[in-house]
Amino acid sequence: MAVDGNHGSDGAESLAEPGSSESLTSNMDQRPDHGEDTYVGSGRLADRAAVVTGGDSGIGRAVALAFAREGADVLIAYLPTEQADAEDTVALIEQAGRAAVAVPADLRDESACNAVIDRAVAEFGRIDILVNNAAYQMGQPGGIEDITSEQWDQVMRTNLYAMFWLCKAAIPHMASGSSIINTSSVQASSPSPQLLDYATTKAGIVNFTRGLAQDLAGRGIRVNSVAPGPIWTPLIPATMTPDKVAAFGEETPMGRAGQPVEVAHAFVFLASAEASYITGEVIGVTGGLPVPA
Repeated sequence: MAVDGNHGSDGAESLAEPGSSESLTSNMDQRPDHGEDTYVGSGRLADRAAVVTGGDSGIGRAVALAFAREGADVLIAYLPTEQADAEDTVALIEQAGRAAVAVPADLRDESACNAVIDRAVAEFGRIDILVNNAAYQMGQPGGIEDITSEQWDQVMRTNLYAMFWLCKAAIPHMASGSSIINTSSVQASSPSPQLLDYATTKAGIVNFTRGLAQDLAGRGIRVNSVAPGPIWTPLIPATMTPDKVAAFGEETPMGRAGQPVEVAHAFVFLASAEASYITGEVIGVTGGLPVPA
């Protein structure tokens, strides 16, 4: 993935740490493909109301764009420091002719999660689709010895606690036919030592998804997960060492990193009526890396 521009010592692209106002899509030399020029909708989510966390960039932006082009109104939640990216995503949603709501929030706090759901209900009157996509990672080459308690807590609260709080707040506003989609990862089943904390949360997301799916099946609410492999987003050059960035995606059978738009199609499918008999499942979008059932 090495490109000219903002480089690490070996020429690989690098960004400031996540949460920084400099860790933005606009600061990337090699911009991710969110489907801006390629995604064509066909009304599969007509007049649905969706909430997408981490919707300002990366997979979240691609999902928000795809949902809008499929006919959904979309609320995105994002860190306040990522306002510029959020504004770009809002523009894409509005260009698709749908309502866009942008809510800055630090989802490590339960009250912030509740506020996101309250705003969605105030704007849309209901929630048809909840996408728990916001995540934090920070690769540590030394593995567990380099992972601080502060980092462990940040990863757990961002990736697991927020999902729990958002689901709990949203479910009372979701009718039969609604859908919850949680972003897990190939890391859930094939953990990298330098991402031990992140991989632990992603495995937890898979189990949470399967358990919640059983809990809500009788109410007609489907719960599924998408497990991406190596996908090129701002999180990668912001959290990985230059050597990892330079080789990012080369370990897949397809020999490359994926683009956010290539993941968005799986979210659209799971949110749509086409997946009406699918719940408790994990769909891998990994370039050929195995995701066990």
